[in-house]
Amino acid sequence: MKKILVTGALGQIGTELVLRLRKEYGIENVVASDVSKKESIVLEEGYFEILDVTDIKMIDDIVKKYNIDTILNLAALLSATGEKNPQLLWDINMNGLFNVLEVARENNLAVFTPSSIAAFGPNTPRTLTPQDTIQRPTTIYGVSKVAGELLCDYYYQKYGVDTRGVRYPGLISNGALPGGGTTDYAVHIYYEAIKQKKYTSYIAEGTKMDMMYMPDAIDAIIQLMEADSSKLIHRNAFNITAMSFDPEEIKESIQKYMTEFEMDYDVDSFRQTIADSWPDSLDDSAAREEWGWNPKYDLDSMTKDMLDTLGKR
Repeated sequence: MKKILVTGALGQIGTELVLRLRKEYGIENVVASDVSKKESIVLEEGYFEILDVTDIKMIDDIVKKYNIDTILNLAALLSATGEKNPQLLWDINMNGLFNVLEVARENNLAVFTPSSIAAFGPNTPRTLTPQDTIQRPTTIYGVSKVAGELLCDYYYQKYGVDTRGVRYPGLISNGALPGGGTTDYAVHIYYEAIKQKKYTSYIAEGTKMDMMYMPDAIDAIIQLMEADSSKLIHRNAFNITAMSFDPEEIKESIQKYMTEFEMDYDVDSFRQTIADSWPDSLDDSAAREEWGWNPKYDLDSMTKDMLDTLGKR
């Protein structure tokens, strides 16, 4: 990666990714973009462009303007939001990806597109979900992620486009707030712990889901994109994980540092149904073997960092 375009750069992943890339590759070599402007630390320095990924000419114009060689395509609607407007999700997640891949094919670019544990479904093995297994998701978000994995595979096999991607678990960040995902509770709980010393979980007790702290999620993108292409077998669908927990376990972790914290439940059946269709934990051995994936944070070290950072803020 030398000249990088990040789509969806003002979202949860994009915000922290852009800041990290500017440190690693230089401010002048990273172009942030999103469909509109909003208050964000990303806009305080460096290049920013308005970009709607459903408009292929806008993508191509920015690529040529900045001599881009890599697109990190984060523009997407998430699971809970997408279920309320599946037509819009398909347009952004799939037509947007198709446009990115077409521009990459025509301009000889590398492309990173994240997939998700949402690509799995209720028939998938729930514990240590294998790298290669039945998927059959039940949400439009999950369907778009499976289709995206296959489309990226196709562009690599058919046209030689250097496509790469990971299946993210739920992501926890102290930067930008998440934008409508099923696993968002695991972010909100820390904010409410600091502000209110209590939290009401919309995910039921005992519901395990795979999670990851954002610094590890950012490391995964950079490590995968810098990896030796010849060693990559599962190019566009690497399982990666760092921890798996249910709401009770995250409550207990917070109580180690904040004994007065309390939590109760008011389960949202809409998001609970989505969560129940996803795995409890992933087998990420392929990522470890093919490009050296190794997360740094577990639940307690993440909790300490989240509470310290949010407390200071």
